[in-house]
Amino acid sequence: MKAKLLISSLLLGTAILAIAKGDPVLMTINGKDIKLSEFEYLYHKNNQQQIEKETLDQYLDRFVLYKQKVADAEAAGIDTTSLFIKEFEGYQKDLAEPFMTEDTTYHWQFVNEAYERSKQEVKIDHFMLPLGTNPIETANNMARMDSIRNCILAGEDWGAMVDKLSSDPSKVRNHGHYGFVTANMFPYEFENAVYTTPVGEISKPIRTNYGVHMIRVIETRMRNDVHAKHILKLFPKDATEEQKAVCKAQIDSIYNLLKAGANFEELAKKESQDGTARNGGDLGWFGRGRMVQPFEDIAFDLADGAISEPFATRFGYHIIKKVGHGIPSLSEVRNTIETAISRDSRAQLITQRRLDDMKAKYNFRINPEFESFLTQTLEANGKYDSTFVAQNIKGNKMPMFFYGEKESVPVMRLLSQINSKAVIPLPSAAKDYILNRIDAVADAALMDYHARELVKNNPDYRNLLNEYRDGMLLFEISNRRVWKAAGKDSVALEQYFEQNRSRYNWSEPHFKGIILSAKNDTVLNLIKADLATMGADTLTDALHNKYGNDIRMERMVVKKGENPYADYLAFHVGDKPERKGFTEFMILEGGVINQPEEMADVRGAVTSDYQDVLEQQWKDELARKYPAKINKKVLKQVK
Repeated sequence: MKAKLLISSLLLGTAILAIAKGDPVLMTINGKDIKLSEFEYLYHKNNQQQIEKETLDQYLDRFVLYKQKVADAEAAGIDTTSLFIKEFEGYQKDLAEPFMTEDTTYHWQFVNEAYERSKQEVKIDHFMLPLGTNPIETANNMARMDSIRNCILAGEDWGAMVDKLSSDPSKVRNHGHYGFVTANMFPYEFENAVYTTPVGEISKPIRTNYGVHMIRVIETRMRNDVHAKHILKLFPKDATEEQKAVCKAQIDSIYNLLKAGANFEELAKKESQDGTARNGGDLGWFGRGRMVQPFEDIAFDLADGAISEPFATRFGYHIIKKVGHGIPSLSEVRNTIETAISRDSRAQLITQRRLDDMKAKYNFRINPEFESFLTQTLEANGKYDSTFVAQNIKGNKMPMFFYGEKESVPVMRLLSQINSKAVIPLPSAAKDYILNRIDAVADAALMDYHARELVKNNPDYRNLLNEYRDGMLLFEISNRRVWKAAGKDSVALEQYFEQNRSRYNWSEPHFKGIILSAKNDTVLNLIKADLATMGADTLTDALHNKYGNDIRMERMVVKKGENPYADYLAFHVGDKPERKGFTEFMILEGGVINQPEEMADVRGAVTSDYQDVLEQQWKDELARKYPAKINKKVLKQVK
């Protein structure tokens, strides 16, 4: 069960500020205490990221400004907006994940189990029945499979029973005889039956998301895989003999290069028509039954390091280089194993085992009064239905369970997990149904509680989370006060430009105008003929409306070397540029100017400089509004 981790900003702020033994207050800004541990965390992290390390005093000045900006963001109420809270909750969940799963015991149990199993191949027979559309059908098919098992154990022929009763589509060609399989090929429940059933015996019926299964284990053998690379020249679809002959000539040419000493991996990158080409044709490790014939036999028969002669499969012509054979190391297949674990029921098992540990750690217990209440109310109502839910679940604040020191969750939280319109006639069955639904609520509550405990007790997580929170606030307040503010205030930008015009002189001419690209010379000549009749104010709109995708227009202010079209048309340097789908180019309007004519010509530079002005004004304001009170004695404790 996947629990949501939600911690309110208010809760976080309170927990982060909780007094920890041996963690004195370094400074206070706008009434908010900042502890020594937080400063040291960011100070050391900053120094690790800098080429030239800052002195303590240099970083202290930056830290104070940083916290003053955060204080300004909090004063503006940014941390209370629904958008901020939602985004922050997402960060909380992501950042907490590594801390929530610090104990990797269960994960590594499954990784090691999968690797050890992967060393062995198991020859199996397989029988399958449908899963069923509901729990009753599934239970019936499980019982039916058990009866079939008993018949086979009593002497009935496996193949005949498979042909008659199995729902596995592959029975048409294999009659239930699967051959050798290994770990991570099938759902975990299926794999478990394969590796825990003794040779010569038949497993008990098992269920997966695909159906009800029964497995007979025939024999086992040690796995002997191959690590190989290949170069492939693909046959075209429905290839003729002539086309296949072309592929043969190409692969023979490549083979001759290899015999002359060419690098296999480089040729694979250049010539192979397979997805592995980017990796030098590397197919990784594979076992028997994974590759098409004769590819498999040739790969297994080659000596380590040897290169095969060209050969054909139904896909095309191949050349194989055998890298090695045996069993890959755990480090080589770890990523594959962990991906498989994350995608099947093992991921849920790991989570559930951790949650079970959490229940024990936080003394989780069902409220006995709630159990008695359920029994009495269900018997009084006679069944579980919408009336029972409305009268006994909705709005009910009785604690369902307890955990932690004084934590509990009310009955009404069950509404999110139960079907209020369902009808369960037996009170005992209804009670089981409700009690089973408690797990999802309990898991979410325990995960949330564990996260709160992390904030209080884990300084690494607390500091990291606070860093993200303050970073989000810093970005938004800086956006409001400086970055967006400079761009939005066009009047102030114009005034700043006029007052400082001399700062924005160019050292070399610029092209200012619009360059038009046309698909061909016919379109370009039509445009030239139209220009005399089009007004300047509506020129670009008129051309777009008339020629649509046959043209492209770009407005620019660039110096020589910054744009190939301006270089060619305005500065008369370089070759005629190439643009996919367009062959002709012209200056639609504008020309070369020596100095900027208006603020828009140097908007980027003016905006950047004006942002610096706003930043300095803001710094002065912050120093007045939020003076920092620094404890010099505590500062000396910085390590």
